[in-house]
Amino acid sequence: MNIGLYFGSFNPIHVGHLIIASHIADNSTLDQVWFVVSPQNPLKPAQGLLNEYHRLHLTQVAVLEDPRMRVSDVEFKLPKPSYTIDTLTYLEEKYPGYAFTVILGSDSFQNIQRWKNADLLIKNFSFIVYPRPGFTLSETNSNVEVIAAPLLEISATTIRNNIKEGKSVRYLLPDNVREEIERSGYYK
Repeated sequence: MNIGLYFGSFNPIHVGHLIIASHIADNSTLDQVWFVVSPQNPLKPAQGLLNEYHRLHLTQVAVLEDPRMRVSDVEFKLPKPSYTIDTLTYLEEKYPGYAFTVILGSDSFQNIQRWKNADLLIKNFSFIVYPRPGFTLSETNSNVEVIAAPLLEISATTIRNNIKEGKSVRYLLPDNVREEIERSGYYK
């Protein structure tokens, strides 16, 4: 089975994330896209993160009715902060018949040399990279597939601020996610 791993804090998951995942699922050889909810990205501050289990739940709510999507809490079981190479190694051991591909934007791919064991990652794993404005891919290799995905300029920070300020986030979030955030009082 070919699995695309879409890593992120998903704080909260929004329609921009879902559009990218859906487009890549439809335009690649992947059988499924797994949203890997990261408890703590080592390259981002933890301040302002909703509890990891709440973010996991919101992500599960977002993809509930899409059989092409799944949500993974694999990084909850691994030491923090989460490193992609450790997650991939764990998943390969747990699912020996699966092939894993990392899905990421060209902005993140440009920073891949800052990642733990970057050379090993690039050598041993495949990537699907979606271009983001201002971040061109200067070099790729046979492990990198570029898929242009529709991008929306949606910021999770803006969504959190809008919620805190009592502004509308309608159309930025799936309705079921927005309703769960309102019901639970998240980001207030």
